[in-house]
Amino acid sequence: MRELLEAVAAGELSPAAAEAELAGYATGEAGRFDAARTTRSGVPEAVLATGKTPAEVAALASTSVETTGRAIVTRADEAVAEAVRDVLSTEHPETTVDADDRSGVVVATTPEFERPSLDASVGVVTAGTSDAIPAGEAAAIAREMGATVERVDDVGVASLARVVDSLETLREQDVLVVAAGREGALPTVLAGLVDVPIVGLPVSTGYGHAGEGEAALSGMLQSCTALSVVNVDAGFTAGAQAGLIARRIDDARAER
Repeated sequence: MRELLEAVAAGELSPAAAEAELAGYATGEAGRFDAARTTRSGVPEAVLATGKTPAEVAALASTSVETTGRAIVTRADEAVAEAVRDVLSTEHPETTVDADDRSGVVVATTPEFERPSLDASVGVVTAGTSDAIPAGEAAAIAREMGATVERVDDVGVASLARVVDSLETLREQDVLVVAAGREGALPTVLAGLVDVPIVGLPVSTGYGHAGEGEAALSGMLQSCTALSVVNVDAGFTAGAQAGLIARRIDDARAER
């Protein structure tokens, strides 16, 4: 503790970074950032933009960069992404900010940050183009956890030829995240064709009776093939689950 205090006094360490070292989290006006989540659980902490003002999101992103060297923001619209860029350009000007407008994921890293690198691949599959938003979130989280990510898009069951044409690529992956709306049939079909773990990601792209992801969720939960399922539009959770599986695969390969 004395070394931390001396570093703060010397200006070598910020109070927020020192708090993160001691308590595992850093406290700011916008809330408490869980800086120890990656070390504790293997899953990176992310700032959910939904329900927060752009200023609050930007403040938490700044705290994240300050304490971990990286910030991940999910469900970010254009105003949030711009606020994050503005604050980080002032408070951490050396930081690189990448924003994916489609998935709403913003990732910022300092030059010193070293992203994990796993000897494992995660395939992120969509039934249709409309499923790309939560699928993109899953891909971003799996990638930030160190997995190699392979995208296979628009292979829904309305034309099974598309699935068959992609089977070779899908069978090469270590784990699959499969995003589908409507009746959510694609994960069930794929789980009967490949011998890798599948995380079903129901998407709120349906409409009518049991629309907005309800039918997709129910269909995946009632699947006659072996797969696990996350909540509707839960791209972060799907990516995190796939990333954790990839970590174990990487560990096993390293022990060979």
